[in-house]
Amino acid sequence: MPTTAPVPAPVPAAHQTRILDGTAAAQLMRNAGVTLQWIDWNTRGTAHARDDGGVIRLTASQNSSTGPGRLWLDGTVTEIGADYFIFSGTIRIVDTPDAGRKCEATRTDWRFAVTQSRPYWRLRTFEWCDGLTDYIDIYKPANPR
Repeated sequence: MPTTAPVPAPVPAAHQTRILDGTAAAQLMRNAGVTLQWIDWNTRGTAHARDDGGVIRLTASQNSSTGPGRLWLDGTVTEIGADYFIFSGTIRIVDTPDAGRKCEATRTDWRFAVTQSRPYWRLRTFEWCDGLTDYIDIYKPANPR
């Protein structure tokens, strides 16, 4: 008598992003890219924010034009306020500032914040991997509307 494989349980949907400031959410959706200071301040990588049924999903990457260095982020924004957002996902830095460096972590509480009226949200967990200070910035659009 043939047996059937059990039906897998449905994957729970991510909780909707808690939007405390609509203007900030709109700016994140139209962001102007990402940088990691080890790679390049002047040539931004891409950051894509998209609404997926009420969940803001964020993917970003920056690649060095002069070597193997790479930054990569993938996850969801769980909350966004006037000057911050909370990112739940994975951040990976490879081969920068030194060849062979690999930092990767998945967390639910990465905090990006705007300080001193700067035009970007900066990851506030600076030394999360190996003691080096990593400045990861996601830029607001030039036109804030």
